[in-house]
Amino acid sequence: MKLHLNIWRQPEADRPGKFVEYTVADAQPDMSFLELLDVLNEQLIHQGEAPVEFDHDCREGICGSCGFMINGQAHGPQAQTAACQLYLRHFKEGDRLLVEPWRAKAFPVIKDLVVDRAAFDRIIMAGGYISVKTGLAPEANAIPVAKASADAAFDYANCIGCGACVAACPNASASLFTAAKIAHLSLLPPGEPERKRRVQAMTNQMATEGFGDCSNHGECQAVCPKGISIDAIARMRREYVETLF
Repeated sequence: MKLHLNIWRQPEADRPGKFVEYTVADAQPDMSFLELLDVLNEQLIHQGEAPVEFDHDCREGICGSCGFMINGQAHGPQAQTAACQLYLRHFKEGDRLLVEPWRAKAFPVIKDLVVDRAAFDRIIMAGGYISVKTGLAPEANAIPVAKASADAAFDYANCIGCGACVAACPNASASLFTAAKIAHLSLLPPGEPERKRRVQAMTNQMATEGFGDCSNHGECQAVCPKGISIDAIARMRREYVETLF
């Protein structure tokens, strides 16, 4: 299976980049997209060229490390699929694929397809945690939680922080990421004591990082590999307004 790749190459953050064309002639349909890049990098190393830099870790769609644009779509054309779980059987012989990093002011390019997503970490540090000391872990059924709330909390907790929502949004908004982190804590009893402080601190930090505002395009929801709903953003806005009274 032959695939033609047009990949963004940028040697350093403060140096200009450009697209460079490559061809992988021996790709297999059961390879993931990251494995395709592995094969390409082996070719480049054998030719004495620098390999393409890209983020990865678990390669199981769990850690959120991987992520880039494939033909203008975050993580590629397969819905609810991270780039590491995108298999080449979804492409055709001779396809030409444009591969580039996330494009957002708050995600500066480090090298090639690698961007600095530390802004997400700083949003979490601002309030995406529970600091109340509860002592030993209580019995699981000691605090009743409505099933609807528990299910929603788990759905929002599925966010892996990959950054696809930011890359796909025309405003480069981090609202879906921030809202998911706020919502999964606020829906459960341990998150209640710091609820108001949390939403203020995290949304303020999001603005400080230079992310744009949400204007309800819905692109974030469409590309999220975990299918997180923009209902989270509505919840975040409602909770923020409640802190003002």
